[in-house]
Amino acid sequence: MSSLQTTPRANRLHIALFGITNAGKSSLINALTGQEIALVSAIKGTTTDPVYKAMELAPWGPVVFIDTAGLDDLSALGKLRKKKTLEVLKKTDIAILVCDAAVGFNEPERDLLIYLQKKRLPFLVVFNKIELLPQREKSLAKIEKDLGIEIIATSTVTKEGLITLKEALIKLAASTKTEQKLIGDLIEPNEIVVLVVPLDESAPQGRLILPQQQTLRDLLDHQVIGIVTKPEQLKEVLLNLKKPPALIITDSQIFSEVGEVVPQDIPLTSFSILFARYKGDLSELLKGVEAIQNLKDGDKILIAEACTHHRQADDIGTVKIPHWLQQKTGKKLQFELSSGYSFPENLPEFALIIHCAGCMLNRQAMLQRINQAKEAGMPIVNYGVLIAYLHGILERALEPFQGNTLSS
Repeated sequence: MSSLQTTPRANRLHIALFGITNAGKSSLINALTGQEIALVSAIKGTTTDPVYKAMELAPWGPVVFIDTAGLDDLSALGKLRKKKTLEVLKKTDIAILVCDAAVGFNEPERDLLIYLQKKRLPFLVVFNKIELLPQREKSLAKIEKDLGIEIIATSTVTKEGLITLKEALIKLAASTKTEQKLIGDLIEPNEIVVLVVPLDESAPQGRLILPQQQTLRDLLDHQVIGIVTKPEQLKEVLLNLKKPPALIITDSQIFSEVGEVVPQDIPLTSFSILFARYKGDLSELLKGVEAIQNLKDGDKILIAEACTHHRQADDIGTVKIPHWLQQKTGKKLQFELSSGYSFPENLPEFALIIHCAGCMLNRQAMLQRINQAKEAGMPIVNYGVLIAYLHGILERALEPFQGNTLSS
């Protein structure tokens, strides 16, 4: 199967196009990809909600283009659409600010440019419909001088500037690429790593969940030998290995059971802790553990999940974690669940945020969430770190990372 079919959206570079209505964002996406991906119309407000399309940006690799609603949408739903558009910025790796050359660079574009520069988010500024701009060379030169940035002039009608834009985009993508490894920098080639995967009622039929798939793929990419087993077969696996594994990785929910089986001299951690390091800031998430000791009766706890799923009777977020946390602290706590790509607006009401592993989020989105909590003075921890702490094995679960960078 091609990487177009197999690379998860969360692992793709997120390229989002922003601008006023009818600036030509949808036309540019279609022109860049060579496909009729985004709906194009002369009617203002055609694009209402963000539209995502996974593609291959040759020769760079897998990306997802995001088409957004106009920043100047004054329709009845305009404020809601604009809010959704701005939320896309939280998961954007590269922004393309598209201006209508015939309209010019005005307040909506200036506001967004200031935001992009403040957040140090990689971006390109494109003046589209350049065929409509009189004395364009003189006009563009003046705008570039005023803004202090380089502008790319394009036309989806004459095809002018499209190759320049694509080349600039590929160059910018290459400059943002980091050799982020999930586990490959922790284990030497030809070492053995055992993945402990429970197949309970919540496990998807016929496949592994995304963190398990991605961990196994990362092992294979780095010539590490991966062995996958169910928890009830783990003891037998260890007995049959000629040498101890370099690491055992388990689902967080069975940390305690696995910890009892695995000898103390064999390193042990969880998929969730690996993802905390891979996609977020493990050091910051570890600080969230400290807040647990200060919880009081009546404190509100936010359980934040990036995706929605069918919940079982013993659901990890709504049942197990609340039970374990109250048992550990001895406090009567209030819990609220948030599913999706944004935190609730009443964030200051909570004493602690407990976040899922974030396997459905790209790194930019996860870091934005952690930074949002940090800026609000809100402690945040993720499932794996929390569960390891609650079961008294956090210190052991962090041993595999000693001497390695916990955050990047």
